[in-house]
Amino acid sequence: MLAPADRLVAALTDPVRRERAILVVLAGYMAVWTLYGVFAKASQDIHFDMAELVAWAHEPAFGYSKHPPLAAWLVRGWFTLFPQTDWAYYLLAIATVAVALWIAWRLFAHYLDGEKRVVALAMLTLIPFFNFHALKFNPNTVLIPLWAVTTLWFVRSYESRSAFYAALAGIGAAACMLGKYWSIVLLLGLALAALIDRRRGIYFRSPAPWITIAVGALALAPHIVWLVANDFLPFSYAMAAHGAGTLTSVAIRSSGYLAGGAAYVAVPILLMLAVVRPSSAALADARSPADPKRRLAMWAFWLPLVLPAVLAPLFGIEINSLWTMSAWTLLPVVMLSSPLISVTRLAAVRIAAIAFAIPFLFLAASPFVAAAIQRAGVQPSAAHSKLLAEQVAREWKAVTDQPLRFVGGEAALSYGVAFYLRQRPSVFPDLNPRIAPWIEPQELARAGIALVCAADDRNCVPGVEARAGSAGRRTEVELTRSYLGIAGEPARYLIVLVPPGQH
Repeated sequence: MLAPADRLVAALTDPVRRERAILVVLAGYMAVWTLYGVFAKASQDIHFDMAELVAWAHEPAFGYSKHPPLAAWLVRGWFTLFPQTDWAYYLLAIATVAVALWIAWRLFAHYLDGEKRVVALAMLTLIPFFNFHALKFNPNTVLIPLWAVTTLWFVRSYESRSAFYAALAGIGAAACMLGKYWSIVLLLGLALAALIDRRRGIYFRSPAPWITIAVGALALAPHIVWLVANDFLPFSYAMAAHGAGTLTSVAIRSSGYLAGGAAYVAVPILLMLAVVRPSSAALADARSPADPKRRLAMWAFWLPLVLPAVLAPLFGIEINSLWTMSAWTLLPVVMLSSPLISVTRLAAVRIAAIAFAIPFLFLAASPFVAAAIQRAGVQPSAAHSKLLAEQVAREWKAVTDQPLRFVGGEAALSYGVAFYLRQRPSVFPDLNPRIAPWIEPQELARAGIALVCAADDRNCVPGVEARAGSAGRRTEVELTRSYLGIAGEPARYLIVLVPPGQH
């Protein structure tokens, strides 16, 4: 039963075949987990975070109301090549983590060889962030490969003082910040790791750190200009969403951040310990390595992971263990790089067999996952966005032959509806021009708009009806989603159409 895994380990440890083999492995990983996403999420529409990114992607900018722009840029590029569909979105999500795994494979080569490198990669694939959670593509998903490659370039820059890798580290740092401002903890962690390292004098006397800083600042400059021009709008959103917590609530969330992060990686850690069985001396050496190269990796792992729990109470910010998604690339290096830890061929084969089998087991279970989700129910935007989009398209076609250019109303619904409309309209979420600066009032009046709300939404309905005025054409519909004969909960929605030239 272990023969296929043995052949896989043989290919991945063969210097002639391993780089080609890893590409085949990751292509298979992408295929299986994408299929899992398609089948397991067949009873729901895409998450509104994903629809929101698509809406931003249609409005190119150097920043958006909630986040910096890189995730939206990536989505725009992806849907230039692929159709704007659920399956293509899940493919993007898994392709993103597959790239992260390939970068990790390259990074592992700096510290591990042979069977250890295979086990390290298998450990990452057993962390839910590299499959289940990644399927909800958002800025956290984007950070997984960005943190990995920035760490790789930083390590190479630090060890070699190479101007080339220093410049790449600067580009990586800027890309991380353009992905999500949370990346500041990575940059602080890597900076502290460099300061703690005993070789810091050699590094800081070289041009390398200053090249990194200069290149990173230059790459970030357009976004910084945008931030200033827009009154640091994403920071206001971040503080409104996660700030102003009490000392008690922030302390509890910080503890939960660390405990939750540990829970996410418990399975691969326990599996590695059970199969590899390192000695107490090996574990002690892993905790406090004497080798400077390994010690730098240890600090580069722990500092970005732990710093948020230390800093959050100082700033009154409530943090979430899901935000550890991008912080685990160096975990296998910290655990396996000690020369006192040996990984036998049989141990590597056993772990590889488990890592190989699990995606197929979940793929087999995916239709049952979808059925369970259908019975449990999901939020309205995930349950009915596609059905509501079809209804909006029919209603719009009945009143005008002009294309539907704008969709507005409750944010999650309007983002979801816009994703499934073929005409790719601009979105006016919550009818708030501050978070939708692409909405031009004159163009809106000329082109018209479709407005959507849950029929019982006391916040949305009055605003939509006031916005539409006497020109609005009001329709209520009841929608029910079914999957494999399982009927979901019905919900009523209000559609208000303002035809072109009647606003």
